[in-house]
Amino acid sequence: MTNNNLPKLEICANSFASAKAAAIGGAHRVELCENMAEGGTTPSYAQIKFSKSLPNIEIWPIIRPRGGDFLYSDDEFELMKADIQLCKELHCDGVVIGILTANGSIDKKRCAELIALASPMPVAFHRAFDMSNDLAKALEDLIELGIVRVLTSGGCPSAALGAQQIAQLVKQAKGRIEIMPGAGVNAENIQQLRKETGAHNFHSSARAKVNSQMQYRNESTKMGSIDDEYQYEQSAPEKVKALVEALQSSS
Repeated sequence: MTNNNLPKLEICANSFASAKAAAIGGAHRVELCENMAEGGTTPSYAQIKFSKSLPNIEIWPIIRPRGGDFLYSDDEFELMKADIQLCKELHCDGVVIGILTANGSIDKKRCAELIALASPMPVAFHRAFDMSNDLAKALEDLIELGIVRVLTSGGCPSAALGAQQIAQLVKQAKGRIEIMPGAGVNAENIQQLRKETGAHNFHSSARAKVNSQMQYRNESTKMGSIDDEYQYEQSAPEKVKALVEALQSSS
């Protein structure tokens, strides 16, 4: 594959509003998802369709039918295939997948099937990679499959903590696949991460808390397990812009 050394920022957008913020802030690409608290699941038809209407930004929906592990039932696999077909119909720029076998290896058989179905859309691999049993072996499996990019924290809780491992993956890849650090990436550490890892693509949610405009609040009940249900998070244009400027100034 062609190794593009120009630094690029991908925003993990949890909604059309976040994708719009990513576009306004100058990001190159969006990984579109929902349910970020579960690590991201497949976004709705409307979220994808509206996001695809945004100018000058790539839209890559995540194909993940649920939270939890990356070992999927036959029914869940069929859902993934149907969602990929939908993304093709909406002319997405690519999709992001991640499937493991029960022993923690890359599920090459199922991944190959999804990649073939997605064609001619390119396919990236999400942080299921970090949950695999051998990162070096998993990377070679993804290269063999034709995956164009892999999101990773180096198997650590954050990209900063996994910088040394990410650097090793970049060296191992030798331009055959893009290694994209993610998890805890922000405007304050992105320059150092680029220096330490040698990576050119970076992934961040660039989120900020949004307070509810509700005047009436029923404090005696809850709809879920979130502490403050009158507050939510979405990507903020100013945070995206700060990341883009920090990344560009490091090149």
